[in-house]
Amino acid sequence: MDAVVSIQHETGARLAVAERIARSAGRMAQGFRRRSGVLTIEAKRSPQDLVSEADRSVERHLRRAIGKSFPGDAVIGEEAGTSAGRSPYAWVIDPIDGTMPFLVGQPNWTISVAVVRDGEPVAGVVHAPMLRETYTAQAGCGAALNGRPLILNADWTIRSSAIGFGANDRADPEGAGRFVTALYAEGGVMFRVGSGALMLAYVAANRLAGYYDPTVYAWDSLAGVVLIREAGGRAEFAGNLEAPGPLWAGNDAVYADLRRLSGAE
Repeated sequence: MDAVVSIQHETGARLAVAERIARSAGRMAQGFRRRSGVLTIEAKRSPQDLVSEADRSVERHLRRAIGKSFPGDAVIGEEAGTSAGRSPYAWVIDPIDGTMPFLVGQPNWTISVAVVRDGEPVAGVVHAPMLRETYTAQAGCGAALNGRPLILNADWTIRSSAIGFGANDRADPEGAGRFVTALYAEGGVMFRVGSGALMLAYVAANRLAGYYDPTVYAWDSLAGVVLIREAGGRAEFAGNLEAPGPLWAGNDAVYADLRRLSGAE
C-alpha cells in the first residue's frame, strides 16, 4: 500500500467514526433538548455567548468515543480545550454549534466534527439532527448530503443566492456594517442562522452562494471547509486551531468577491 492510499485509508476510517459519533451526539443532544427547561445555562463572554450542560456533556461523549477508536489522536474542542496526541491527526469538534438556536427551540443547530492531518483539514461531518441531514466529506473523495454527492454551482455570483454571514458579537461592528452595505450595494443579500457550520454546509449544497465570517473559530468551520472544497468550491480559514480568524467560501468568483467586499483585497 503506497503512502497516498494509506493516508486515504486512515482518513476514511476516521470519517466513518466521525459520522457515527456525530449521529450519536445528535441523539444525546436531542435528549437534552427535550428537557431544556431544566438545563443549566451559563454566559461565557457575553449574553449572546452561551454554554449549557448539554454542550459539555456532548463534548465529553465525543472525546470518549474518539479516544476509544483513536487513542493517539489529539482532540481540540470548544468547551474543554486541547488534549494532546501522538499521531499526525487531530479532531476538531463543536458539540453543539448554535447553542442559542438549540436552547430556544430552533432546528438550525449542528454537531461539527473535523479531522485534521498535519494541520490540514482532511475530513468533516456536519450533522443537523433536527433537520435529519448529515453532511460528510473526505479530502480527495468528494462531499455528500445524506449519501448524495454535492457539487458546487461554478456559475453562481454573489447575486445568485443569499450570502451566509457569520459575524457575531466578536466582530467589529463598523467592519460588519461596511461588509453588509457593500454586499447590498452590489445586489447581494445576507443570510444568517446561529450555526456557522450549517451555513458552510449550505454553501456546499448550493443553498447559499457563499459565506463570510470575520472572526470564526476552527471548531465552527473546519468541517465545513472540507465540505466546500470537496464539493468543488474554495474555502480559506485565516485563523488557526486555537485562535479565530476570517473565513471566505464559495466558488472562485464568489470567494474573490467576498474577500474584496470584506476589505481583504
